Amino acid sequence: MYRTSVKPSPPALNEERMRGLALHYVGKYATTRAKLATYLNRKIRERGWDDEKQADIEALVNSFSELGYINDTQFAEARGRAFVRRGYGKRRLDEDLRAAGIEDGDSVSARDFAETSEFIAAENFARRKRIGPFAQEIASEERRRKNMQAFLRAGHGWELARLFVNADPGDVINEN
Repeated sequence: MYRTSVKPSPPALNEERMRGLALHYVGKYATTRAKLATYLNRKIRERGWDDEKQADIEALVNSFSELGYINDTQFAEARGRAFVRRGYGKRRLDEDLRAAGIEDGDSVSARDFAETSEFIAAENFARRKRIGPFAQEIASEERRRKNMQAFLRAGHGWELARLFVNADPGDVINEN
């Protein structure tokens, strides 16, 4: 005889349950105002709404922002530092911040940091991918082409990518 366990569906949301979900979400994930709102809208679609008054997601998100649970500027700055460490360029950061729903005013310092750290990010990318001066052997023309494509996909500019891709193993590249 087989046992079947049917998991009961979670109860429909109300103001209190929605706040609890939001608290759990911001406690577990670094998030933005837009991501939290998207998450709560999805949860309401999945579970339904069971309260007299309409769900006010915007008010809850604003409340969490005022309390300091969410800070889009800090999120953008942390993302900018992480992207430089991982070797991604400014264009890739811009795409990520836009996808996270960060407004232009909240991302100024992150974009400035990415711009001033452009060379460091490119060097980190080349080191991580073993390109140019960090390669084990001189790259073939086909390998250089693929390395250039990888650099461009990582959000770096053409000139900076070319500087690293065309370098031979052991070369020292200075920021000029």
